[in-house]
Amino acid sequence: MPENKRILLTITDLDVGGVPLHLHRLARFLAAHGWHVDVVSLSAGGAVADSLKGEGIAVHHCGATHAFDWRVFERLAQWVDALHPDIVHSFLFHANLASRLACLLAGFPKRRLICEIQTVEIERRWHLWVDRYLHRLSCLTVCNSESVRTHLHERAGIPKERLAVIEGGVDVDAIAQAQPLDADQWRTNADEPLLLWVGRMDPIKGLNTLVDAVAKVASRRPVKLLLVGDGPERGRIQKRVVDLSLQGHVHFLGMRRDVYRLIQTADLFVFPSRTEGMPNALLEAMAGRLPIVATDVPGCHDLVTDGKTGRLVKVDDPGALAEAIESALDDSETTNSMSANAWHFVSASHSVTKCHQTYEALYERVRGHS
Repeated sequence: MPENKRILLTITDLDVGGVPLHLHRLARFLAAHGWHVDVVSLSAGGAVADSLKGEGIAVHHCGATHAFDWRVFERLAQWVDALHPDIVHSFLFHANLASRLACLLAGFPKRRLICEIQTVEIERRWHLWVDRYLHRLSCLTVCNSESVRTHLHERAGIPKERLAVIEGGVDVDAIAQAQPLDADQWRTNADEPLLLWVGRMDPIKGLNTLVDAVAKVASRRPVKLLLVGDGPERGRIQKRVVDLSLQGHVHFLGMRRDVYRLIQTADLFVFPSRTEGMPNALLEAMAGRLPIVATDVPGCHDLVTDGKTGRLVKVDDPGALAEAIESALDDSETTNSMSANAWHFVSASHSVTKCHQTYEALYERVRGHS
């Protein structure tokens, strides 16, 4: 009989977003490779939870109603005790905190708890303070880029030997095979360029800067911006679009399941984040040979080399962003060369299969040391 390998993946929520989708892909890979996978979300519901259940992966929740619902510690401890995992792997700050304390309550050995952080935190500094003291309650913290690892070492004081880097990966072949959509549904003229942004509408994503930059570009030439995603910033960004009279230039597409097709349809991917970790949306755009304009911040500059695989600009600078957008649109020869370089880079070093195999190898090492 094959050895029964059990893993519990915990996360703050399972709404559509970069980290929940990352967990979804990893859970599916593990289930296909002989692991019994359970997922526990601190909060209930979410589109990613529905997808996991539809694929036969068990999803449980702790019923959290707000970020500081302390009842999740006991509830998560009960799930850990009931499911008897070999390994617990948590994602995102609140799930990391809850998993560390829940495993302590459940008597689950910290040498088999792995936590993961996927962004360079610049807004909630208290997260770093908590990690400084509680990282010892897990065996390891996984980072998705060298920038995240350096940040946690320097700002949270976590020893480098307790920080591992596993960079994200994407399905390059699936992106390449995606068929373009009919761009005329958004364009006014056939030669009007389409700019694309994909992500969670959160303050760190720099969407205000993006809209301001598009206003500058639109004052000089035809252009359309497609915003894909949702989140707490959507209402504010919609108001900004109205205030700048950009309703005819900016389309809010909401959550989409055809992002690969949108990548094959657009002319330029614009990503003005204030900070990142290893942005999957950026990786996917690079894998789709879509030209890149991004901000020179952690996470983005881990992937994009300015002038070689894309254009990097100063953060929170609409003028610089607008200038880079127009440069990318005007200099097609240089832009296409950068796109080809970006595709080669992602194809060589960021395949999703390699990423998942690295996680599995880590799990096997942790189990072997138990």
